[in-house]
Amino acid sequence: MRSAGLAILLLSSLTVVQPAGAQDAKSTAIFAGGCFWCVEADFDKVKGVTDTVSGYIGGNNDNPTYQDHTAAGHREAVKITFDPAQTDYATLLETFWRTVDPTDGGGQFCDRGHSYTTAVYAVDAQQAATAEQSRAAAEKALGDDIVTEIVSGETFWPAETYHQDYYKKNPVRYRFYRQACGRDAQIERLWGDAAMMGVAAK
Repeated sequence: MRSAGLAILLLSSLTVVQPAGAQDAKSTAIFAGGCFWCVEADFDKVKGVTDTVSGYIGGNNDNPTYQDHTAAGHREAVKITFDPAQTDYATLLETFWRTVDPTDGGGQFCDRGHSYTTAVYAVDAQQAATAEQSRAAAEKALGDDIVTEIVSGETFWPAETYHQDYYKKNPVRYRFYRQACGRDAQIERLWGDAAMMGVAAK
């Protein structure tokens, strides 16, 4: 009895180390690709993406709103949470380039101005290096200069609740906006068969 109790005591004092992958590992990517409704809708269809949040990033004020984010210098962006066991950052970058017009420095499609310009917000040095390599590969594939900035990840501010999952909450208005803005048509003209609007279903 005494030896059994001692064994239990020793076992209880040990630190249990879980094998790699036992915990639910998650990683983050932040992309600005024009209208955040559209970026969110595209990446929600990517295998391995577990969550998307529309928001604002890069400006000079805290707690920006839809009404003031443009004047404060923020971009519309989407924070993407993904499972690295199912996809990786390089794959998300490849999807990003082919769901936007990275040659347009003045906005995206019908939405003009800095708040709608494209950018990759790298959350660490490894992401920045991967993004630089990916941009060079995309530029070569496209045969044109890419103007999309690759910058350090900054504070990401979630947008108002009514912007989240807008394409699900307001499907008719969303489809009309996306078509009228010419997003998919321009991406197809730019990327041809490599265009990835809507991407592959999960």
